[in-house]
Amino acid sequence: MGFTIGGIREMRTGSRRRVRTSECTAVAEYTGLWGWDVVPGARASSGRCSCGDGDCTAPGAHPLSFAEPVPAGAALEDATKAWSAYPGAALMLPVGRAFDVIEVAEAAGRRALVRLERMGLPLGPVCATPTGRAQFFVAPGAAAELPRLLYRMGWDDAELDLHGLGPGRYITAPPSDRGGLGPVRWLRPPTLDTAGAPPQARLLLGTLAYICHRTHR
Repeated sequence: MGFTIGGIREMRTGSRRRVRTSECTAVAEYTGLWGWDVVPGARASSGRCSCGDGDCTAPGAHPLSFAEPVPAGAALEDATKAWSAYPGAALMLPVGRAFDVIEVAEAAGRRALVRLERMGLPLGPVCATPTGRAQFFVAPGAAAELPRLLYRMGWDDAELDLHGLGPGRYITAPPSDRGGLGPVRWLRPPTLDTAGAPPQARLLLGTLAYICHRTHR
């Protein structure tokens, strides 16, 4: 078939080595610096998923069921050793442990990010997916609290393209490709201050809901 977990077999050896080195460095950064677990994920090409399931419902957008996660705290040497078993795998982060995610349309997310920065509110990492979504990292527990928070802010009856991702969900981390559609990118990269202590959802939610409502109209 020509497609494997490692990507396209025709890739040049030098290019493959550079990609693997970059992946291992990113894994070590996420685990060692930011304190996040990283899970090897599937990749997709021409609609086919590297997991090998011809009926896969999320090609290139899910963890590999047979792969062991690289735990938070792993150093470069440990990450390189662990990731060598899954060359070319996508970097995926489990949600609900170090952070939850509030996801909105990318256009709304970019506008909200500018406003939140001007307001001087605390912000965590924010990434953008090739499917046009912006993902705001917030403190764990946000997904479960979201309906209550929206109700208290008066947004419970509004049609908002705003969703919480919590325990049991995974997001693709930069610079990995998601679903064969392109790479995930940082709109606001993690820092030592924000990665381990993302903001409470209530601090961002009012602005995010307002921008989503305005964008939807």
